[in-house]
Amino acid sequence: MARREKIIELLLERDYSVSELARILGLRGKGSKKAIIEDLKVIAKIAKREGMVLLIKPAQCRKCGFTFKPEINIPSRCPRCKSEWIEEPRFKLERR
Repeated sequence: MARREKIIELLLERDYSVSELARILGLRGKGSKKAIIEDLKVIAKIAKREGMVLLIKPAQCRKCGFTFKPEINIPSRCPRCKSEWIEEPRFKLERR
């Protein structure tokens, strides 16, 4: 089974962060999160075509509570307090 198919299968069960998906799929190293983010962008298009929707719980600053836009991205720093203590966004697939 291809990596994107595994991600789709996982996201249909429950929500996951990019780090959790990378760990489950055994990806390590610098480009692992980037690879998952690229896969999620493609999966969002596939989901739309297949009658599903990719739900995104936005990233949030753990220091001041700032909520980022719901997008397929991992912010590096809070624009409000400049903290790098960011809770990653979470993703889930749902059938319509």
